[in-house]
Amino acid sequence: MSSPTYTKQEQEPASEEVTEVANGVLRMQLPISLPGLGHVNCYALVDSDGVALVDPGLPGPESWNALMARLKQAEIPVERVHTVVVTHSHPDHFGGSAQLREVAGADVLTHEAFTSFTAEANDDLEPLIADMTEAEIVDLWKERFKQFGETPWGTRREPPPDHAIIRMIQADAGGQRFLSPEATIRVVDGDPLHFAGREWFAMHTPGHTIDHLCLWDPTNGVLLSGDHVLPTITPHIAGSTAVDDPLATFFDSLDRVAALEGLTTVLPAHGHPFEDCQGRCGFIKEHHHDRLQLLRDAAGGTGDAPVTEWMKVLFRERSWGDMAASETFAHLEHLRLAGEAVTHRDDDGLLYFELTDAG
Repeated sequence: MSSPTYTKQEQEPASEEVTEVANGVLRMQLPISLPGLGHVNCYALVDSDGVALVDPGLPGPESWNALMARLKQAEIPVERVHTVVVTHSHPDHFGGSAQLREVAGADVLTHEAFTSFTAEANDDLEPLIADMTEAEIVDLWKERFKQFGETPWGTRREPPPDHAIIRMIQADAGGQRFLSPEATIRVVDGDPLHFAGREWFAMHTPGHTIDHLCLWDPTNGVLLSGDHVLPTITPHIAGSTAVDDPLATFFDSLDRVAALEGLTTVLPAHGHPFEDCQGRCGFIKEHHHDRLQLLRDAAGGTGDAPVTEWMKVLFRERSWGDMAASETFAHLEHLRLAGEAVTHRDDDGLLYFELTDAG
């Protein structure tokens, strides 16, 4: 039987290989099973002081066991891990951080804006779920999820699917330590960081999330890009943030990394290392400009409509949901702030957009 063909690098399953992708930087792929993703790259920054791990995978034993196996293959005792760098607040990036703090005493480094809805939603859940069935756990988690209220476009926030809740909650007898990473070091844009025997710099790159962090090594021309710049897929844009124009914010972040002088190697959180950061950033921006044009082209047929209707212009039915609506909202807000859309809310608080002729 032939192996499946993956059209996107980020879909490829995790390899067991450990490879050096830059001076003192090892790439270790950890398994995940999320829409459009088959692995997450955990990078080990190694020097005489020990190891910093960047993005230690999803919560749960599968990812943890894979990480332990990769570290063993690289002949790195887990006790040598002194720092965990979390690029942003998504579970496939922070999942193992709390356990690494427990096992190795590692610091957990994030941007100062780092937050996790899972940590808040699961506060004090562990003692409650000891004697619960899976169905009762799911119901309790969904009840806690209601605290997050409505989206900026007026709909109720959707909890994750039942199977994802079960995986998160039950990982490691409740999963509390996986789901509540407590940052011990919070950095801001421009902060110097000493890893792999040299100086890196924190780059705050909001867009995919408000707290997204890249690490820049000007000595070797290496950028740890997290989910900010990926090789063959375009990152999701978080529209549900306090930023006035999430899409413009993302564009600005792309321009910053594209302008880095001497950048030769991009190490993304998913997919393979690549070289042409400037070209890739330009392609991602062009993709989103095309999405803006799709909304303009659909204005006559869609009319005055809520975000969930405009979402159907940009996304196939299989992708409909909060993430698709959030990205749609980011694009609509960009048009509104450019004078190309007007809004109003109905009696239930649902936000409607109507595109206008900016000229």
